[in-house]
Amino acid sequence: MKRILALVISALMVFSLVAACNNDSGGSSPDTSTNTPAGNTESPANTPDSGGENTPDAGGQDPAPGAPTQYSQGASDDKIIIANSAATSGALAVVGVPFNAGIEAYLDMVNAAGGIDGRIVEFVHYTDDEADPAKGKAALEGIVEDLKAFAVVGHFGTPVVSATVEDLRSYGIPAVYFATGIGQLYVNNARSNADGFNLFPVQPLYATEGRILTAYAAGMFGAGKIGVIYTNDDAGMDLYKGVTEQVADMGGRLEVVAEQVTAGAADVSAAVTSIRNADVDIIIVASIQATFPTIVKELAAQSVNKDCITTYVNTALAMSEAIIGDVTGKFDVYSTGWVDASDLDSFYTFAEWIPADYVANSFAMAGWIAGATFCEGLYRIAGQDITWENYMRALEESPVPLPFGAAVNYADGNRWGTQAMNLAKACEASEEWPLGWETVAPMTNISDLT
Repeated sequence: MKRILALVISALMVFSLVAACNNDSGGSSPDTSTNTPAGNTESPANTPDSGGENTPDAGGQDPAPGAPTQYSQGASDDKIIIANSAATSGALAVVGVPFNAGIEAYLDMVNAAGGIDGRIVEFVHYTDDEADPAKGKAALEGIVEDLKAFAVVGHFGTPVVSATVEDLRSYGIPAVYFATGIGQLYVNNARSNADGFNLFPVQPLYATEGRILTAYAAGMFGAGKIGVIYTNDDAGMDLYKGVTEQVADMGGRLEVVAEQVTAGAADVSAAVTSIRNADVDIIIVASIQATFPTIVKELAAQSVNKDCITTYVNTALAMSEAIIGDVTGKFDVYSTGWVDASDLDSFYTFAEWIPADYVANSFAMAGWIAGATFCEGLYRIAGQDITWENYMRALEESPVPLPFGAAVNYADGNRWGTQAMNLAKACEASEEWPLGWETVAPMTNISDLT
């Protein structure tokens, strides 16, 4: 059992690489019922709204008795078509190929059980966009206007997602799971697709994680005064944005002292000295892998000796090995995580359906989660009209459960990605903790920490 658990933990904890790799580049269980949908007349496909001002209606209504089922494009009596254009060649092929395999494996499981409400879910990898923004934009146009897919699932990579966010909003097509954590996906109180109502991120967005880091600092560590050292790149600034938003939501009862450093800087001594002199209770290191070890090593060199907490992107063996010798006996370094390493049921189900080569592949697991998240919305509208409006409202109904995780909550138009994370502590690598990070707190929601 220990060897199995070590395998699971290794695979799950390196989910950080999904976000890191993309930044470097710029469910409930299936229902086995096969209910026949009401009616058998397919409505013409909805025309994508070119203005991006469409506001989803109340949705969620069953068809009138005897009335034909209404469909948005890509949906019919027997099939739902979804698509993406993930990179499957070039530098990101090591991510894109297993990621798509994970989506396909989840749908294989669903379809083997009869599909959803009698409909097979068909996944189309429309093209290999090579993580090129221009190719990604062209691919999205083809997915929506030529293939006429019902949804984009697993929109892939920072360069492509960044270049196409506004296109997605304009089309109004549901887009579920983004293989990136960029701030453009972070939305409060979206009421229309122009605001991003139709975008459903799952991975932690950096601004959301900044909120969670702050909630842990206050709720678990009892901090009243928080130091933040953040880099001047998108990751660092979005993390810091989340910190300030969470402090505001908590009524300003926390004091924050912040210092900015240049991403990749070799010398961060001035920022560390300022934080040391502020006598904070805990330090949030709002930086990804290029700068994280430099900051932590300087904190140790200046004997700051305050516990630190950082983003899940740093939960990797290379990061723990880089810092553990400097911090041992001085202070502890913690990181968040968005997957549950103890969820063996999810792992065994995943292992049954995924090709053997990908059984311990974190990117395949990410694809599996993408497939599960999309399908949850379809389960919720079984027996109803299969329209974009109904589907998107259904995802807002209640938190969406995630394999290997807690849930993601889209209520009230909030598009934050997952809002529950666990906590791990840097340690020496061992059989039980092969990545040098020991889980010390279970999945916890922001609201439960504050």
